[in-house]
Amino acid sequence: MKRTNFTGVREFVFQGFSNFQEYQLTLFVVFFALYLLTLAGNVIIVTIIRIDHHLHTPMYFFLSVLSTSETFYSLVIIPRMLGSLVGLSQTISLEDCGTQLFFFLGFAITNCLLLAVMGYDRYVAICNPLRYTIIMNWRVCTILASSVCATGFFFSLIQAVSIFRLPFCNSLIEHFFCDVRPILDLACEVPVVNDILTLVLSLLAITAPATFLFVSYVLIISTILKIASAEGRKKTFATCASHLTVVVIHYGCASIAYFKPKSENTRDQDQLISVTYTVITPLLNPVVYSLRNKEVQDALRKVMGRKSLS
Repeated sequence: MKRTNFTGVREFVFQGFSNFQEYQLTLFVVFFALYLLTLAGNVIIVTIIRIDHHLHTPMYFFLSVLSTSETFYSLVIIPRMLGSLVGLSQTISLEDCGTQLFFFLGFAITNCLLLAVMGYDRYVAICNPLRYTIIMNWRVCTILASSVCATGFFFSLIQAVSIFRLPFCNSLIEHFFCDVRPILDLACEVPVVNDILTLVLSLLAITAPATFLFVSYVLIISTILKIASAEGRKKTFATCASHLTVVVIHYGCASIAYFKPKSENTRDQDQLISVTYTVITPLLNPVVYSLRNKEVQDALRKVMGRKSLS
């Protein structure tokens, strides 16, 4: 078969938020403020869980892992995006783009799988409370967290290698970071196998854990409804409310981003969705868990009380 001639691209240029040229300074201030809140919130969550012995439970162990992952997830995308908004270079080498995509997908998939593991933890705690400490012992928790991280970065590596083995005929990325679809759009030709691989990995990273969470919460809610007292039902459901809120928003954004038909894509819509899951979603984790979780609030008050007395 005769191959089409192409010029190898070794550097990409982000188009960024050029459609909002007059608002770039405003966007920088807003995104920078949200970024600082995200970093501060996640660091506070991890620190409180580490300090307060009452929070040394599997649920909060997984929450601290999630907060750590969300922090690095933000670091991969937002600093470069902020730099482009204030006029710094919008170019990125092929190697750096591949690295950014690898770490972005690695932490993103890890977060999805961690939420599923946290759902399993809540299922065991509510549906099988007498065996909870046996099933969710620290060895199991460590293995689950390690396996989730390894799986996330394994999937990410497969996706990144499959994309960056392709020849690229265009260097303009119509986006503000190296994401799957914008990079594939620059390839001279995308083999069917790449589309199939992207779909399979999306199903494994998003649909499979989302389905698992749905089944888990059906069983959890059915168990809660069997509790005799209204106060007991309310208290039990409260332990799941924060996690369920984060799950709905997280998987909702991911599903829209990666399962929306390509024909329906517009650049502004894609950027709005991307801003949601790269800037807004990482902030939801500390905000939701601090506002809706009484144990975290109590631990924070204790820490603040100690500091004010010292």
